[in-house]
Amino acid sequence: MKQLKSIILLLALALLPLASRAEETGGGQKELDIPEIVLEHLSDAYEWHIASYKGKHLSIPLPIIIRSSETGKWHFLTAHSEADLPENFFFSEEHHGKIYERLSDGREVRPLDLSITKTVLQIWIVVLVLCVVFLSCARWYKKRDEKSEAPKGFVGFMEMMVMTIHDDLIKSSIGEKHYKPYAPYLLTVFFFIFTTNMIGLIPIFPGGANVTGNINITFFLALCTMLAINIFANKEYWKEIFWPDVPLFLKAYPVPVMPVIELFGVFTKPFALMIRLFANMMAGHAVILSFTCVIFLGWSMGVGYGLGLNAFSIIMLLFMNLLEVLVAFIQAYVFTMLSAVFIGLAHKEHHGE
Repeated sequence: MKQLKSIILLLALALLPLASRAEETGGGQKELDIPEIVLEHLSDAYEWHIASYKGKHLSIPLPIIIRSSETGKWHFLTAHSEADLPENFFFSEEHHGKIYERLSDGREVRPLDLSITKTVLQIWIVVLVLCVVFLSCARWYKKRDEKSEAPKGFVGFMEMMVMTIHDDLIKSSIGEKHYKPYAPYLLTVFFFIFTTNMIGLIPIFPGGANVTGNINITFFLALCTMLAINIFANKEYWKEIFWPDVPLFLKAYPVPVMPVIELFGVFTKPFALMIRLFANMMAGHAVILSFTCVIFLGWSMGVGYGLGLNAFSIIMLLFMNLLEVLVAFIQAYVFTMLSAVFIGLAHKEHHGE
């Protein structure tokens, strides 16, 4: 019974932010535009929208920090509408609601924007959660020694997770000789992605932001992995790129085919990491939001359609939410595993063994 109540509460919270859309559609005033709603919830924003009721929006305004490209003046504000923005600034619908500036010569340019957006705030929340979790675990270990009994409960669960990623993934993929310098980075990446994905499944504040479905975030994570691979790689790694052990006509004459392909691979590996994480997480959020919108779409078509589509949508919504919990772990695991494998390939001694 408790589990059933939790599921019902979760569904109610998931439907809450879309309630105003249902009212408009049910009254025939506005057609429900599912792609627009999905894209609106997936995109970043200058406020954290919680719910709407009878045209009134409950939102948390976030700090907007922009610098004018024409005057060089900084503006610090929180804006709910375009009227709240400084003169010549506006929200561009063509660029997903980002703030743009209209210059005196008529050009529209993107100013320097250091605003605390929804995605940025979600990242700070994730960092705060990780700090609380690991500092509390560290405090537990500080009070014990090697003769103490194994931890139980939450601390025991965290130890299991850390040791699984550290021993079974990082150490085995990179190798016994070289894994230690990379272990802190890879563990941080895993728990950041996993925690971000899990909090993103919470339908209301402080969750619901599409962080790992933002290609800027996955680009930065992939860039960090690329730097870890190439900056600390040994000479054997670069030899395999520029002078591989293949026949001379493949690596030098008349065209250096293999070096070009291998050098291209330096950039395609992190690119694959970026796209894989971005596409999977964005697709999962989009499917869940789409099934949620189908509930309102059914009622707008009549009671008969509403009952039938509601039953189907609720079942699929529960299935997709449970599936996304699994995907949240898998995507964090795969990103960390591939990063560890690529780092291991950058150390020829381990690869040779």
